Amino acid sequence: MRLLAQEFEARAADRPWEEAVIDADGTHSTGAIWSAAVELAHTIGGLVDGAPTVVVQADNSWRTLVTALAVGRLGGFVTVLSGHATEQEIDLALEDVEPEVVLASPHALGTWRLASKGFTAEVTVLDGWTVVARPGTTRGVERWNGGAAIAMTSGSTGRPKCVVQSEEAIRFAGQATITAVGLEPGDRVGAFVPLSSVAAFCFGLYLPAMLGGVMVCLPRWDPAQALALIRERQVRWTMLVPTMALQFALVDDAEGGLASMRAMTVGGGPMDAGALGRAEQLLGTKILRVFGMSECLGHTTPLPSDPPEIRLGRDGRPFPGIEVRVVGEDGAPLPVGALGRAQVKGPSLFTGYARGGAPTPPDLTPDGYLVTGDLARLNEDGTISITGREKQIIIRGGRNIDVNEVEAAVAAVPDVVQVCVVPVPDEILGERAAALVVSTDPGLDLARVKAQLAQDGVPKHQWPEFVFAVPSLPQNRVGKLARNDAIRLAEDLARTSGSTALN
Repeated sequence: MRLLAQEFEARAADRPWEEAVIDADGTHSTGAIWSAAVELAHTIGGLVDGAPTVVVQADNSWRTLVTALAVGRLGGFVTVLSGHATEQEIDLALEDVEPEVVLASPHALGTWRLASKGFTAEVTVLDGWTVVARPGTTRGVERWNGGAAIAMTSGSTGRPKCVVQSEEAIRFAGQATITAVGLEPGDRVGAFVPLSSVAAFCFGLYLPAMLGGVMVCLPRWDPAQALALIRERQVRWTMLVPTMALQFALVDDAEGGLASMRAMTVGGGPMDAGALGRAEQLLGTKILRVFGMSECLGHTTPLPSDPPEIRLGRDGRPFPGIEVRVVGEDGAPLPVGALGRAQVKGPSLFTGYARGGAPTPPDLTPDGYLVTGDLARLNEDGTISITGREKQIIIRGGRNIDVNEVEAAVAAVPDVVQVCVVPVPDEILGERAAALVVSTDPGLDLARVKAQLAQDGVPKHQWPEFVFAVPSLPQNRVGKLARNDAIRLAEDLARTSGSTALN
């Protein structure tokens, strides 16, 4: 965060009155933000000796930016963590990151019980928050091998992974996005996804600060409040996961609600061109469908000038300097148009996963590519099409059913806003496909979905066997589809509906 701190210091000295953050507490100028960062850096420097590794409760407010700048001023390393993290999660973060300093709200610190874990020094900072520390000399930041920031991955099974990113990688992804979207200094950028995620920290916090823009924060996700904030504050761009983006279309009086925006970038989950197209027409903006992951931030994007079939039906072109290839079972690159496994390398590639207070190098191919776990196809115009995850299948009576094919078929049904297809257990067939559907038509049911799919000529193996109307799809803390929660919900709905599939 050293470069960001240097740039922000110069901006605050030159234009201290400029807006930097708009959040639930009001509007905060560059001068006020930098003054708070200097004070926080002084406080941390009085608790530990040397460049610190700091864990911060990353709420969507001025505090997270101030902490990032303070850590940068100290030449330290920052880890962002959700305020909703449990004691078990903070214990995992302490084990993997081994920080010397933690900054959080009193409520979070009460949950995490850090005093019993060696954090004995304590000072009140940032209007009521608390910084705690393990007094003494820090281990320095050399142990991070050029890394500058960490966020814990979400939505995966097993132990969460602490993804280590260098500041250079974050800057590369941010600048490539600024250039592609056409953002300008002073533009307002929506920080609506929780800043405890890797992508949100990069594109919701670092990007607007690097741009010389304004970070417009929403404390917790609410589509109606987000839409009102975009209108009121004339937000020019934001990045959301598909679940969140499509919820805008369900808000009353949503028509034209995003007209102030140059574009809205959408990534991090399954997407349907039809649903995105209906949403952008209603909302009055342009949606940019992208491909990225915590380990290689936002490495493709279309342009706002691209036609809808490119912006909404494909997953962008690689950023300049990023290489994306598609390989077969033997690892050999496949030609244009062939479906295979996506691999990527370039300047936004992560440093590694934190383990024992240092990054473990990423598992790359011999020639330096990261295996993404996605199925993809390269197109003749240089765009890429992500068709799904390699392991996302339902096995029905020994036959593999591609979840992405079923979701695409159901998403094309009129009045369907969002869909998630998951397996429900069956004692004879093993699994059946169930569709959780968010729709503008409360009467949408299995019979109507099947009738529409038949009319559309969709093959029967792509039809779901259950359709459950739900007000919203399960989400994790950063707004992504929580597929495991969706599976449990579908099983409960199948059971309570009297289905024989679970008997």
